[in-house]
Amino acid sequence: MKIAFIGQKGIPAKTGGVERHVEFLSQHLANLGLEILVYNRRGYLANKQEEWQGVKLISKPFINTKNLANISHTLLASLDVIRRRPDVIHYHGVGPSLLLWLPKIFLPKTKFIATLHSFDYDNDKWSAFAKFMLRLGESFMCRFADEIITLTPATQRYVLEKHKRQSYLIPNGTEIKDESLNDSVDILQEWNLDKRSYIFSASRLIRLKGIQYLISAYNNLKTDKKLVIAGEGEYEEELKRLAGDNKNILFIGNQSGQKLRALYTNTYLFVQSSEMEGMSLSLLEAMGHGAACLASDILANKEALADCGYYFKTQDTKDLEVKLNNLLNNSDEIFTMAQKSFKRAQLEYTWDIVATKTLEVYK
Repeated sequence: MKIAFIGQKGIPAKTGGVERHVEFLSQHLANLGLEILVYNRRGYLANKQEEWQGVKLISKPFINTKNLANISHTLLASLDVIRRRPDVIHYHGVGPSLLLWLPKIFLPKTKFIATLHSFDYDNDKWSAFAKFMLRLGESFMCRFADEIITLTPATQRYVLEKHKRQSYLIPNGTEIKDESLNDSVDILQEWNLDKRSYIFSASRLIRLKGIQYLISAYNNLKTDKKLVIAGEGEYEEELKRLAGDNKNILFIGNQSGQKLRALYTNTYLFVQSSEMEGMSLSLLEAMGHGAACLASDILANKEALADCGYYFKTQDTKDLEVKLNNLLNNSDEIFTMAQKSFKRAQLEYTWDIVATKTLEVYK
C-alpha cells in the first residue's frame, strides 16, 4: 500500500506538532511495510535528502510568506501526487484540506483521509481573510474526505455536531522513555543542569502557548530550580524581555532526539501552559518519558492527562504560581503522579497503537 502525506512543513521535524505527528506516524507505518511518501517544503532540510527512516521525502517549492507558504506548497504537492497514484492520500490540517478536492477529481480510486489537528483559525496571528479560508478548509475536509481522523473526544463531537460527519478518534502518540536516559546527566551538562534540578517546558514560542504566564509565575517563586524553555517562534524576543535578567530562566532553542528525551526524562516537573491545543504532543511526550505534568485546564489537556497530572486555571498567572509553589514543596507526591502519567501513556498513547489504528482506517 502506498500512502502520501500532505500538509506538513517537513520531516524529520524541527518543531511543530503536525510535523512531529507526521514524522513518527510515517516512520511507524513504514516499519509495518507500507510505502510512505512525505511532502517537504524545499529547503526544510539543509541537504537534499530523499529518504529518511524508510520514508520517501519529496521536496516542493513554496511562496515564503506567512499567508501563502502552506497553501502554495500544498498546491504543488496536490498536483504532483496525481502522477504518483498512491492508494491513500492523507491531508493534515484544515488549511491544506482546502485543496483536497483537486487530486480527488483525477484519482477516483484513491482513498482520501484528513486529520483535524486543531482549530487553526482561532489563532490571532491570522487575518480575517485567512481565518475565513481556514474555516473553509475545515468545511472542505468534512465534505470531500472519505474518512476524517480527530485527536480528541471534544473534536470528534464537534465534527459530528457541526458537519454531521462521523470520524475516527485516534489521539497523538508518544515515544516511551529509554531507561538509560535516567542517568543522562552528561547530556544535561550542556546547560549546566542536574537531574530534577529544573522545570521544563517545550513548545513553539507563540502567544497561544502561554509561556508568558509561566515566566511571570516563575519570577515570583523562591526556588533554586531553573526554568528551561525549549522552542523557537515569533514570540521569543517578547518572552526574553519578560524573563529580564533572571539567569535561572534558560531559553535553549529547538531540541530533538536524545537531547529532548533527556530533558523530558530528568525534569522535576513539566509545564504545558497553552491557551489552546488540539492534542499537545509535548504533553504526551512528557508523560511518555515519566515526567509529572502541570497543565492549563483547557479541555484538550484534561482529555489527554485525565487524573494523572495537575492543572492550573488557564491564563491565570497567580493560580499557576500557587500550583508551582505547592508542587515544588511536595517531591514525594510529584514522583507518584509521574508514575501514574507514565502508565497512562504506555496504555493509551504509543505510536505503535496510533499507527495500527491509522492503518485500519486506510484499509
